[in-house]
Amino acid sequence: MGDWGLSKKISLKDAAVQNELPELHLSWPQPLKELLLNRGFTSDAQVKNFFSPSVQSLKDPFLLSGMVQACERLTQALENKDKICIYADFDLDGTSGCALLKKALDQLGFLNVIAYQPKRLKDGYGFHAHVVEDLKNQNVDLIVTCDVGITAFKACDKAQALGIDVIITDHHLPAGELPKALVVVNPNQKADTSGLGYLSGAGVAFTMMRGLKRYLTDKKQGTPDRLNLKDLLDCFTIATLTDMVPLVGDNRVLVQMGLKALAQTTRPGLAALLQALNLSGKTLTSSDVAIRFAPKLNALSRLEGEVLPIDLYLEEDQIKAHKLVEQALIQNQERVSLQAEALKEAIEKAQAQTAQPFVFVYSESFHRGVIGLIATSLAQQVGKPSFVASYDAEEGKMVGSCRLPDSADISLVEALGSAEDFLLRFGGHARAAGFELAKDNVDNFMMCLEKYFLTDVQEKKKTYYDATLNFSEFDFDLMSWLEKLEPFGVGFERPLFLISRLQVRKLQDLKGGHLKATLVQEGIENQAVLFSPTEVQKSLLKKINENEFVDVMAEIQLHEWRGRKSLQLLLEDIRVSR
Repeated sequence: MGDWGLSKKISLKDAAVQNELPELHLSWPQPLKELLLNRGFTSDAQVKNFFSPSVQSLKDPFLLSGMVQACERLTQALENKDKICIYADFDLDGTSGCALLKKALDQLGFLNVIAYQPKRLKDGYGFHAHVVEDLKNQNVDLIVTCDVGITAFKACDKAQALGIDVIITDHHLPAGELPKALVVVNPNQKADTSGLGYLSGAGVAFTMMRGLKRYLTDKKQGTPDRLNLKDLLDCFTIATLTDMVPLVGDNRVLVQMGLKALAQTTRPGLAALLQALNLSGKTLTSSDVAIRFAPKLNALSRLEGEVLPIDLYLEEDQIKAHKLVEQALIQNQERVSLQAEALKEAIEKAQAQTAQPFVFVYSESFHRGVIGLIATSLAQQVGKPSFVASYDAEEGKMVGSCRLPDSADISLVEALGSAEDFLLRFGGHARAAGFELAKDNVDNFMMCLEKYFLTDVQEKKKTYYDATLNFSEFDFDLMSWLEKLEPFGVGFERPLFLISRLQVRKLQDLKGGHLKATLVQEGIENQAVLFSPTEVQKSLLKKINENEFVDVMAEIQLHEWRGRKSLQLLLEDIRVSR
């Protein structure tokens, strides 16, 4: 439990004096006004633009460097009836982008389009040179990557030697040089000034299809009128919410529209999964997608069973789609079981590493497909950057994933970079990365990480809340306003409220190690849930008595059970009142 601080050091009183508070919204609930102010909303125009975003605010797709050249080559492929391969990463960003591109190109009039994804466990991440050779044997003329390829020097060299053109679409950070592709469309390359660096891989693909539709319309080629871009937003939304990219700019506008598009998706596989999860016919939230819907898809690529995520995206037959979903949910249960067993072992191993500022655990029993999930859970449990690896004794090699706790604000890619001399490969994002390591270099790896975390960075321990809240203000009116702030995600997280001087009247253990508490403030009771509590949090709650008070940091959420709706708190942290 670290220090707690307000997201911005501005009081409502001071803001009113400075005329910074939007006057048209003074009738709103006090916690909502405080929240908006502390997130930087200081004018009526800002508030109006936020609550009523317009498609007209989307950036011109031709701001992306390489867009014109990409559209020219794709138009040439359309004219020549070239065989095109969409080469996409296996995660949900790449898979969503793959399905998005396939549907868009088909509707734009392309007649010879295939899709390829490397296997997570067999092939590993990347655009691989040996696959390029296989695609040449299949008479592929053009490869369009999605969410992959920005560091694929060997694969691009191989394609060039074999006479295959490559259009790279990616959003990952490039190395010092770019691979020798025909065109690179990546908002994070140095030459790009579009300001779209927040897009996911599928977001870059979607933006390219926006540009291509306009380009073909102007050239009067293909069938651009058949492509309704809104039909692609179900894929865009899944990718954007699961790849943890910021919900700002075009992302925010499109996800707001995309949540509605996903709820009404015409893809039989996605519709069948929504139905199986009792999400059909309801207004979807970002949490519905990120916490309930997407993990069921993600489990399919992690275990590589009979059904893969792309199968659900592309299946056109409704009966087959429902059968695929049944298999998918069975595979997800297998994933849940593997993850629970591995997490238990990981926590036991981590308990022997209390003295160091990070955790590194590995085991032959950790399934490669769930190490990222284990790392995520472990980081929250121990409150430290967590590195988790699956060890293959025959190869003498480890494949690992690492994640940060919510309280940390550092870059895992930088942390891994401090040990690059001892790693076989590494990469990823600031808060989620992967690595490969020879067993012989474990000690050196640990030494580099220890130096990095102890001397090279200062981990931030402050957690920020958006507004204070009293139980007298905790009602369905406030909840309805908070729902209007959707979607939530990276860059616009769910609001956290500070609620002070609460009594703990009842504490209940739930399955999975979670806790449920009845909290009381000035005679008003509310229910609260604390998922995966740390040992410190458990100890504090169980020692507190009715004469003592606690403060909590919490989200507020709508709880539905057997048709009845109620409000509850989702606790983020807890401390003794000061």
